[in-house]
Amino acid sequence: MPTIAIRVRPGASRTAVGGCHPGPYGPAVVVAVHARPVDGQATEAALKALAAAIGVRPSALRLKAGAASRDKLVELADLSTVAPAELADRVAGLLAGRR
Repeated sequence: MPTIAIRVRPGASRTAVGGCHPGPYGPAVVVAVHARPVDGQATEAALKALAAAIGVRPSALRLKAGAASRDKLVELADLSTVAPAELADRVAGLLAGRR
């Protein structure tokens, strides 16, 4: 299953997806969310924002690592929603800051 490294910035004034952060899982897509890091709210908001940015349903994404960290590894659990090459292009665009 394809994985995407993300860096969550909770408490942002608005939700935004894009930019690169050198994280422990490799280059990570920066996901800024308004939600606070309480009871997984920021993680849930980040998964929804990432899903919208790459054009998949939120249920197609699954948190693989980093539940209590700002650095997370997300797995695309449903490959029927997007081709792997297209997913790689979308993620590369987000890493480059293109939203």
